[in-house]
Amino acid sequence: MKQGQEIDENKLDALTEYLLNEAPKRTTRTTVSRQTKIKRATGQLGTSMARRKNDPLYKRMVYFRTQYYKYREMIRKKYSPRVRSKARR
Repeated sequence: MKQGQEIDENKLDALTEYLLNEAPKRTTRTTVSRQTKIKRATGQLGTSMARRKNDPLYKRMVYFRTQYYKYREMIRKKYSPRVRSKARR
């Protein structure tokens, strides 16, 4: 900023107000039912308990999850030159 110029606080406040008023507003929120929360917590706690107990099912789950990501990346590398132009449209 050049010397001698001062920030007009009223303009700054007006700009801030404008930006705040024009920001997208969220008028709805998704509600999660109690049953959904219980199911989600049960899954997370069960997985963490299986990991602590070195459950063979947990090891198998992790193995196949890593395989999934590996093959997904291979597919993306294989087809990316062909689909890049379609993705830009």
